[in-house]
Amino acid sequence: MSSLRALLITDPLVILATIIYGLASSLASLSDRTGNRQARIARAWARMLLRIGRVRVEVQGIGKLSREGSYVFAANHLSYMDTPVVLASIPMQFRFLAKKGLFQIPFLGWHLARAGHISVPRGDARGAVKAMTMAAETIREHGVSILIFPEGGRSHDGVMREFLEGAALIAIKAGVPIVPVALSGTRKVLPFGSGHIRGGIVHMRVGDPIPTGGLTLKDRGRLMQQTRASVVEMLEIQPVASSA
Repeated sequence: MSSLRALLITDPLVILATIIYGLASSLASLSDRTGNRQARIARAWARMLLRIGRVRVEVQGIGKLSREGSYVFAANHLSYMDTPVVLASIPMQFRFLAKKGLFQIPFLGWHLARAGHISVPRGDARGAVKAMTMAAETIREHGVSILIFPEGGRSHDGVMREFLEGAALIAIKAGVPIVPVALSGTRKVLPFGSGHIRGGIVHMRVGDPIPTGGLTLKDRGRLMQQTRASVVEMLEIQPVASSA
């Protein structure tokens, strides 16, 4: 769901799916203040997006997660398809941090606001810290997980950038593990600057959860280096050829 503006313009089926699921999410929010029902609708929306785009996701490592646990998922960011891929593939309740502009998109923005996702202002360091503190509080109070892309935006050239420390800050403040997530193939199915899903296979690898018990905010830089190193290691593993 990371800014699908270009995608919405070029694919009428995506527009239709977004309107239908966005309306369903808005209606669900009238009777469910927790955001859990909206999250399930968003997962259905993401899976529909993958079907429309003929994208198949191959997932490894999902068994490392406890369905009852709360985590901060930290993933590399290659494409606007990254969020739908993670949303459709991790069977847990989680919220994510999204750019403030996304909350202004009809239907999509309505869902984000009413489902409890967190707006992050661009170019406002104090506002960003406030958003991360709110994310940590969301984890503690509601027992959900948080998804964040620590590079701070999509990679323009496909090369993974350094990880910012926000994911570590959230995980340490909430007292939950941080989980590295490695995505590959999303850039091919939806290239940077494109509004057309090309279809294909995407790989998502879930790394070992990194505990944060006993850590302080002074440890956040080291924690993010460890998280990034885990993502790099998983990306270097060659995908197994599918027999399909």
